[in-house]
Amino acid sequence: MEPIAAEEFQSYLRPTRFIDSDVPTVIQFAQATVGPETTDVGQAIRLFYAVRDSIIYDPYHIDLHPAAVRASTILEQKFGFCVTKAILLAALARAVGIPSRLGFADLRHYQSPPKLLELMGTDVFFHGYAELFLEQRWVKATPAHNLGLCERFGIVPVEFDGHSDAVFHPLDRQGRRHTEYLRYHDTFADLPYEQIIGICKQYYPKWFGEKGA
Repeated sequence: MEPIAAEEFQSYLRPTRFIDSDVPTVIQFAQATVGPETTDVGQAIRLFYAVRDSIIYDPYHIDLHPAAVRASTILEQKFGFCVTKAILLAALARAVGIPSRLGFADLRHYQSPPKLLELMGTDVFFHGYAELFLEQRWVKATPAHNLGLCERFGIVPVEFDGHSDAVFHPLDRQGRRHTEYLRYHDTFADLPYEQIIGICKQYYPKWFGEKGA
């Protein structure tokens, strides 16, 4: 990994428009979650599972207005989708001093529910995840699918140990194809809002058409 300039590195620690890690509720939740744990890896693990399981994954009620995709909003409403749950994890990490950023990928879901396929018009999704800087390297952390959802649909839950990339499994519990990463995009210190909206309009013209966006 190439060295990160000091100013760029600071951008992964500062609160931003969407990764609003300076909001009191975000700080309080982060501190309560890490508790007595003092290591970055230990804190990151606790934060990952708090976001994975206490914030319900819900791809059917996506609101892309700016105020709706801030970390503090997701924490308050207790549900989100992959991008917003990643934003929240990134904010919680920064609230305890762990550098974080957002990453994006094209992801094919082989077992998307028919309702979701009808809604979005495709089985290729623009997927968001967090990256946390731990032990001098960036580690991918994907807290999207909560444990209850995984158990209900036979999905292998994503586990996080702070050392290995935590990404979706290619197979489900029965050995059937589940997900495939088609392409990774860039990483960002904050949600590149206008860029993401433009990409989503390309990926989901049916959804945006029905929303009147």
